[in-house]
Amino acid sequence: MVQPTRSILFITLSCVGDAIMTTPLLEALHHHFPEARIDIVADKRSAILFQHCPYRTKTLIKDKKKLLRGSVSLLRELWKTNYDVIVDVRTDGMAYLCRGQERYTKWQRKPYGPHAVEQLMGVIHRLHGQSKIPPTTVWIAEEEQNFADSALLSLPPGRWLYIAPAVALSSKAWPVENYIRLVNGIGDIFTGVILDGSPSESRVTNAVARGLKVPYVNLAGKTNLLQAAAVLHRASLFVGSDSGLGHIASAVATPTLTFFSNDKPERVLPWGNQAVWLSATDGQVRSISVEAAEKKIRGVFLHQTTID
Repeated sequence: MVQPTRSILFITLSCVGDAIMTTPLLEALHHHFPEARIDIVADKRSAILFQHCPYRTKTLIKDKKKLLRGSVSLLRELWKTNYDVIVDVRTDGMAYLCRGQERYTKWQRKPYGPHAVEQLMGVIHRLHGQSKIPPTTVWIAEEEQNFADSALLSLPPGRWLYIAPAVALSSKAWPVENYIRLVNGIGDIFTGVILDGSPSESRVTNAVARGLKVPYVNLAGKTNLLQAAAVLHRASLFVGSDSGLGHIASAVATPTLTFFSNDKPERVLPWGNQAVWLSATDGQVRSISVEAAEKKIRGVFLHQTTID
């Protein structure tokens, strides 16, 4: 008699955007094994994204700041369970150091296509077969919904534009003055603007805010990733450089306009059918014009009724 699968270990990726793109695998695993509880190995940066996953048992942190990236203490904890299924989308071989009956790793993957989600889903191709790939997901609780309601109270009703103007790499940064010109130039489309980013990015968001002629709220440094997801869910469009926030936007079904430098959009574009993009011709996002961005946004609102 075949025993039902009751325990799964899922080893996800580190960066926020990458972690979001692994959530279709989680959803697929839950679909194929609805009675199973899933332990998740995540990075400290992205672990919060799985906090409200309803079929998660616990999240274990792989801490890169510890000796051997925390692998020794992590493996000691993982060895307490003999998992029915282990799914590892990393490449460091951790799946083979844990106790488990069946393993799915990148070494045996069969990609569905060029996009990162299609590559990652290829890890469980022999399980998932030709079934439809699920959307990306962020699980939001009432506490985050309440935060978003309160944070956006001052904005007038209507369409809201969410922008994340700050990024770590200069080649990915669209100039502050471009964001100001863009937002002020599409005031006929949006009734309000939401600025967001990490605490270290507040200097940039403050600079954008000072130039705006439309109602706005500046949430930079005031949101965690789940609160940002709840806020994004209420926005009509995300605009920003390739980042984790863009992938969170797609995971809450908010359309996105993403600026790309060197990365290939067909590989790392936010997953779904409401994503548009502009690519730099010289590897520098600053070379993308305000006019091109405005044209893209107006085209989206003209041709896609799903954006409202």
